[in-house]
Amino acid sequence: MSEQLLHKFLNNEITDTEMEILKASDVYRDYLKIASHTSSLQTPQFNKERVWQNISDRNKYKKKTIPLFNYRSLLKYAALLVIMFAGYFYLANMDVSVTSQLAEKRSYVLPDKSEVTLNADSKITYNKNSWEEKRILTLRGEAFFKVSKGKKFDVETSQGTVRVLGTQFNVQNRDKHFHVSCYEGLVEVIFQDQSIQLSAGNSIIIENGKLIAQQTITTTKPGWLFDESSFENVLLENVIKELEKQYSVKVEINLSDTSKRFTGAFTHTNLEDALKTICVPLQLNYSIDGKRGIKIYEE
Repeated sequence: MSEQLLHKFLNNEITDTEMEILKASDVYRDYLKIASHTSSLQTPQFNKERVWQNISDRNKYKKKTIPLFNYRSLLKYAALLVIMFAGYFYLANMDVSVTSQLAEKRSYVLPDKSEVTLNADSKITYNKNSWEEKRILTLRGEAFFKVSKGKKFDVETSQGTVRVLGTQFNVQNRDKHFHVSCYEGLVEVIFQDQSIQLSAGNSIIIENGKLIAQQTITTTKPGWLFDESSFENVLLENVIKELEKQYSVKVEINLSDTSKRFTGAFTHTNLEDALKTICVPLQLNYSIDGKRGIKIYEE
C-alpha cells in the first residue's frame, strides 16, 4: 500500500488524503532519507575539452571513425549508477531508531512480531534488513520486551548484553545503573566478561560495572507499564533522575549525604504525591516553585 502511494506521489497523482497516509509510513521516511543523502552526491569532474581533444587526436590516425558513445549521455548514466549504488548501499545498511520522549511511553513491534515498550526518554536501534539473520538491537534507557520465539535475540547496552531465545524481560540502562528482570523464560546477562543466567522471577542490579544485588520479583510485568516506578535499594540520585524523566522536570538535590538509597515506588500521575513517597521515608523535605523548580533538602 505505502509503495503504491509513493509511486503515485512521484508521478504527481496523489491526493491530499493519500499524502497524509504516506507521510505516516516507514516507506516515506526511507524515501526522505535516500533523497537527503543522494542529493549531496556529485558526478566526477572532467575537463571535457581536453578529453575530447585527446579522442580527436587519436582518431586522426584511423582510416575510419565509428562513433561509439555520446559523451554527455555517458556522464549522465555514470551519475545515475552512482546514485543507484549509493541508495542501495544506504538501504542495505540502514538502521531503524525508535525513541520515546520525556514523560512518554511508546510501544513498537519489531519485524519478527516481537514487542517492545519503551519507558520515558529511551531509544532502541536495529537494522531491519539483517533482522531475520541477526536479531540484535541496542538500547539506551529502559524497555520491556516480549520476544517471539526464534533465533537468539540480543539487547546490547553500554553496560552489558542481554541474550534470550523467547521470553519477557525488562532492561534498564540508565547512566551507570543496569537492572535486568526476567518475567518469563530464561535470559543471559553478559557484562564485564561475566555471564549470569536469570530464570523467571529473578533480577539483578549492576552499578558501575559491579553486581550489587540479585533479587526475586513477584510481579508479572514492571510497574512503570502501569504508571509506577519501583526501586529496591537504589541510589537516591538515580531515583530522582527517573522522576525527572517521568515528569519532564528538573530537581535540585541539596544533601550532605549523597549515598542515600531508596526502596519503594512513586506514581507517574501526581508529582507532589511522587515527591512525598520519596522524601518522607528518607526524612527529607521538598519544595515546588514554578520559577525556581523543585528542590529536595534535609530537614
